[in-house]
Amino acid sequence: MQTLIFLKQLTISTILGLSLVSCSILPEKVDETASWSTGKLYSEAKIFFDSGNYTKAAKYYELVEGRDPFSKLSQQAKINAAYCYYKDGDLVQALNSINHFVQLYPTSPSIDYAYYLKGLINFNDDLGLFGRFSGQDPSERDQKAFRDSYNDFKYLVERYPHSKYSKDAALRMRYALNAMAAYEAHVAQYYYHRGAYLAAVNRAQNALKEYDQAPANEDALIIMIRCYDALGMTQLSNDAKRVMMATYPNSDKLGLHYQRKSSDKSWWQIWK
Repeated sequence: MQTLIFLKQLTISTILGLSLVSCSILPEKVDETASWSTGKLYSEAKIFFDSGNYTKAAKYYELVEGRDPFSKLSQQAKINAAYCYYKDGDLVQALNSINHFVQLYPTSPSIDYAYYLKGLINFNDDLGLFGRFSGQDPSERDQKAFRDSYNDFKYLVERYPHSKYSKDAALRMRYALNAMAAYEAHVAQYYYHRGAYLAAVNRAQNALKEYDQAPANEDALIIMIRCYDALGMTQLSNDAKRVMMATYPNSDKLGLHYQRKSSDKSWWQIWK
């Protein structure tokens, strides 16, 4: 019995000894960037950035900021890292980075771009203004992101009207506004088809009030007319029809049984 115990202890000791030996002969992981200057780090990050390796570029840009957090190079590295996270699809990290940049460097010469990038991060989707795909109506997306994006672009346009990013920001503001109006129209239509006419009218009115002149408001007015007709509110229905004809004189949607044709382009497809 004692012999068996001795053998077990010997086996365990041997295994532990071999483990320690194997660990000692493995090379330690060396940080090749430890002796690099921030300039070299930034240059290497740019090489990865230019080649489309945004994951590696972001890592190096973050190292630049960590090594020399108060330099101008660090400022640029911070905003570049945010863009890399954005391009890599890590929108949470991208938003955290750009918010941190805005907080740290409110007077930076790149602050207009920072707000533009912040708007893009919230706006980002394959269904964006110049997106490649058009199979889904963007009004079906998360509306909070659209609202945040709209506010970011609005701040940029109002505070920095001469920024080279303001023109595109204004276009994206209109797009986001249209999407939010279309969302209200979708909800109104949902209530209408379920017979909740007052709820449908409230959502349609909200679209008209909050998103003036948005293309989707044509549908919102149609829903209001149909709801008032269903409720027997002839005067309100006639008032809505007059607004409809004055606002959209060439509309073909006043027919009671109007259905969108498959060939009709939605407002969000006009750039496709």
